[in-house]
Amino acid sequence: MSEVGVSGAARHVVFAPLQEGGRVDVVERRISEAIGLGLIGDGEQLPSEVELAAALNVSTVTLREALSLLRRRGLVETRRGRGGGSFVRAPVDASVERLRTALRDTGVHELREIGDHQLAVSATASRLAAERASADHCRRLHELIEELAAAGTAGERRRADGRFHIEVAAAAQSARLTRQEIDLQGEIGELLWIPFGEAVHRDEAVAQHRAILGAIEKGDGERARTLAETHVEQGVARLIEFHLQLATR
Repeated sequence: MSEVGVSGAARHVVFAPLQEGGRVDVVERRISEAIGLGLIGDGEQLPSEVELAAALNVSTVTLREALSLLRRRGLVETRRGRGGGSFVRAPVDASVERLRTALRDTGVHELREIGDHQLAVSATASRLAAERASADHCRRLHELIEELAAAGTAGERRRADGRFHIEVAAAAQSARLTRQEIDLQGEIGELLWIPFGEAVHRDEAVAQHRAILGAIEKGDGERARTLAETHVEQGVARLIEFHLQLATR
């Protein structure tokens, strides 16, 4: 299934200067999140080391170390010679067992903290998108909803769902909200879509996304905010319930 193209606003955030400092792990996380969410496409060539280091405001030494870690994880490959460089490799979806272990090891308090953060970001982004979204933003959000409706695997569902939330933040025309949404989707997105324990059900998520977009298109910020809050709260509550089930096994 071909994926919807990434908006310029989302890509701008991916390659924006890092605010957290120039640590190797921060650079690796920024790029790996973008690859995992499909914000950088499979086979896409990354900018040159000099260009990418300058964009992220880190040293070339730091960038090279981060790319080395990404190569070990199989997310980037380096090709030599003419036309060479660093190229993205689509991630292999994590095993169900690894994801269940990760969820089992994440405490209820931490899940609630992540949920509270996502609630604040997604709700605010939805309200602002109702005021600021362009026709192009709305078209892209429609396409992402259809992508989620057609998604056949957990990985495809996770990426379509995550990118919908990211594009809502982009439609709010807030780089900070978009950056936070990317971080949140990288942190919790896979857990929400663990097969056979999905905290979010595809058809229900599609209906909720459509309702949020409908409110955005009508310029009804308060309704968009309320719908986004319900959507996030429901997913996190189910995730905590699934965590408790796994913890007793």
